[in-house]
Amino acid sequence: MEHITLLLGIVIVTALVFDFTNGFHDTANAMATTISTGALKPKVAVAMSAVLNLVGAFLSVEVANTISKGLVDEAGIRPEVIFAALVGAILWNLVTWLVGLPSSSSHALMGGLVGATIASAGTGAVHGDVLVGKVLLPAVAAPIVAGLAAMVATRLSYKLSGDAETKATKKGYRAGQIASAGLVSLAHGTNDAQKTMGIITLALVAGGAVAPDSDPPVWVILSAGLAIALGTYLGGWRIIRTMGKGLTDLQPQQGFAAQTSAATVILASSHIGFSLSTTHSVSGSVMGAGLGRKGGVVRWSTATRMAVAWVLTLPAAAVVGALAEWVTGFGAWGTALVAVFLVASSFAIWRRSRREVIDHNNVNDEEPAGVVTQAIAAVTPPPAGTVADGLTATIPAPAEPTVNPSAQSRVA
Repeated sequence: MEHITLLLGIVIVTALVFDFTNGFHDTANAMATTISTGALKPKVAVAMSAVLNLVGAFLSVEVANTISKGLVDEAGIRPEVIFAALVGAILWNLVTWLVGLPSSSSHALMGGLVGATIASAGTGAVHGDVLVGKVLLPAVAAPIVAGLAAMVATRLSYKLSGDAETKATKKGYRAGQIASAGLVSLAHGTNDAQKTMGIITLALVAGGAVAPDSDPPVWVILSAGLAIALGTYLGGWRIIRTMGKGLTDLQPQQGFAAQTSAATVILASSHIGFSLSTTHSVSGSVMGAGLGRKGGVVRWSTATRMAVAWVLTLPAAAVVGALAEWVTGFGAWGTALVAVFLVASSFAIWRRSRREVIDHNNVNDEEPAGVVTQAIAAVTPPPAGTVADGLTATIPAPAEPTVNPSAQSRVA
């Protein structure tokens, strides 16, 4: 193994912690629809996803090379810069997990790296063409392409099956959904696990442990794959609930269409080295599947919150990464201070999450309605039994008039 200094060791451990948070943050991408439709039991689903994430980590290194060789100038990067970038990415992952928002771990990592690099070496150290061409443009295109594909696939599925509601039909779609969920998990491993490989490889180059332009060593690939698999197995139940129940109500046909479309987009992007957000792809495909079914509903209040989180991910992680880099610039005590802040903040977020525990036992409970949904339902009551944006509203019958007994006696 390459010569690893103490600082480099801290950076590698922090990178694997990020990979772990990436795993439980993005479990929903592969398994939320499978769990919400009942195709697999929650614990079985996350175990299957964990194994396939590990396998996927060994299938390609194109995305890892995009990060380690393409996004920033290796010559201007120090290990402290990468540490600061990881701090920004980890904290954004934990905050969005706490509130159950499926934001992009990939963009959190990119944002942290860009912010820390600019704070250390200036804007010239960031390769703008790579940032735009392989990060920002795919971020916009992925949910649109996956959403349109899922909508078409959903309509085609219903057209082919007609009104058939037999056990064989449902069983067939559920089997297809399990297979497509496995494909998404495999695709997630080929894309997201590689981001941590790229970061660790970049740190090794910055620390002089490996030569510039090196591919990720085998031990880096293995450790990154294991970290994301472990995080996936623990399950990000809060985000699974949002993706599976909070965005739309899915039937097996829709789940199959959504996951197949998302997996196709993710695998294609991994092959050409795009650092794609699996969250954007899967979220877009879930919304497309929701719109593809006749009478299907997308909860736009939840979708709006997700979109806001997507827009904020890059700049928020960049700001935290830049501030962390500024503090590490004061020397060893500055790096120690940032490490203490990361641990303390992570523990505080975990403690806050214990106030409302969401796990495999209650993950399929309905997500509470948002403010927008409640307001619309209050001012425009639908007919009895009509479902509007996830709420079931009924018009109460007029109350029977009451007569005060004493007043009745006075009339008599």
